[in-house]
Amino acid sequence: MAAGFAVAGENKRYNGRMTPFVILSCMMAAMGGVIFGYDIGISGGVSSMEPFLKKFFPEVYTKMKDDTKISNYCKFDSQLLTSFTSSLYIAGLVASFFASSVTRAFGRKPSILAGGATFLAGAALGGAAFNVYMLILGRILLGVGVGFANQSVPLYLSEMAPPQYRGAFNNGFQFSVGIGALSANLINFTTEKIRGGWGWRLSLALAAVPASILTLGAIFLPDTPNSLIQRNNQEKAKRMLQRVRGTTDVQAELDDLIQAGDISTEAIGDHPFRKILRSRYRPQLVMSMAIPFFQQVTGINVIAFYAPILFRTIGLGESASLMSAVMTGVVGTVSTFISMLIVDRLGRRVLFAIGGVQMFVSQLMVGGIMAAKLGDHGGLSKGDAYLVLVLIGIYVAGFGWSWGPLGWLVPSEIFPLEIRSAGQSITVAVSFLFTFIVAQTFLSMLCHFKSGIFFFFGGWVAVMTGFVYLLLPETKNVPIEQMDRVWREHWFWKRIVGEEKENKNGGAA
Repeated sequence: MAAGFAVAGENKRYNGRMTPFVILSCMMAAMGGVIFGYDIGISGGVSSMEPFLKKFFPEVYTKMKDDTKISNYCKFDSQLLTSFTSSLYIAGLVASFFASSVTRAFGRKPSILAGGATFLAGAALGGAAFNVYMLILGRILLGVGVGFANQSVPLYLSEMAPPQYRGAFNNGFQFSVGIGALSANLINFTTEKIRGGWGWRLSLALAAVPASILTLGAIFLPDTPNSLIQRNNQEKAKRMLQRVRGTTDVQAELDDLIQAGDISTEAIGDHPFRKILRSRYRPQLVMSMAIPFFQQVTGINVIAFYAPILFRTIGLGESASLMSAVMTGVVGTVSTFISMLIVDRLGRRVLFAIGGVQMFVSQLMVGGIMAAKLGDHGGLSKGDAYLVLVLIGIYVAGFGWSWGPLGWLVPSEIFPLEIRSAGQSITVAVSFLFTFIVAQTFLSMLCHFKSGIFFFFGGWVAVMTGFVYLLLPETKNVPIEQMDRVWREHWFWKRIVGEEKENKNGGAA
């Protein structure tokens, strides 16, 4: 069913309706989120499976099974084990900068295609691995694939979506991440029961399924009107805009896209990464670094990567730990779906505030229970363990309708066309950098901080909630090519953005 819309802003009106064509295109592109989520979910589950640990990380397996003196919090502390998880994110960080050039020069579609194909190769290598080096090489290829996909897919969704529904469409990326992670947790729960100890191979190899769908689907994806204009294909862009909006009356939106395209080429010799350093783009630059940094220090990847290990730490068995990870995956996916439904009504700032308070309180409570009840040896009582599980579910729900989807949505919608690919690359690179740092250090931090790890991340949640309240303007229902006005009207950013505008006008005079 098509839904009509018209967006007014600065005396301009965009016409169109929600078309099946744009919905199907965005659903296919959002498979890039599924491969990311699948990898997040699969690595944590596999690294808690005893046959996998015995084959690749025997010292961790020995500590877990035989060392009765070692602290609960230190059983899984291994730099090699964390390298298995985190190597992907260094590869993704490097790949995202190459992806920026591909996305800018050739469009969003080739980046999505490259991401799917490389991820497919990494899945094959991981499933067939017979030593730790082959395993980590497969992870690096997965990282390159995720780097290309995460750089291009959020841009694709924001540019294809009608302005009025952009939040819901872009939150579809995080929803897809949740679907991927949930699928991975269910597969881990099933393959862990396979006799013969080869279930982990199936878990790793099945990443090829969403990667194949994304790779084949990307061949048929249309490019976005914004990208076509950036590459001087105005007629083709007009036809594509008419097709995605379901109307021939697209001149107002097309004029804004062309104007943005003209601005993006006015300083043709100025590279986007140099251009984004100008003071007129200072708000976007700050957000492109602050939002992905804050997203990672919410502590969500503690849950996403290591949920089965964390649940084993508090005393649950192998199968129960994997089932608990499935439950938190369901909670995260449902809450992200709720966010899709309400983000364009309530706005970004409201969801950031609600989710922030929810995460802060639940993390303090989990930390308090573990500090009071979980020592270096033994485990929590069954009642306390399930209370921790419920609180972690509340925490995941808070992330699922706030920092999870909005951490991708807000950066993808705030950049003007001339710096869009560079800005998104910075967002992805910062995200991967701090994902790597958190993934590489978490098991060691858990060993040293013990229950204090939850107070550490809870403190960061308080900081980021204040940051959003003070410095992030509301962006709901603002057309993507008119987004610069929200900074000119903001109490803080207007001083910086306004100063350059005045200087520019003064120079012209």
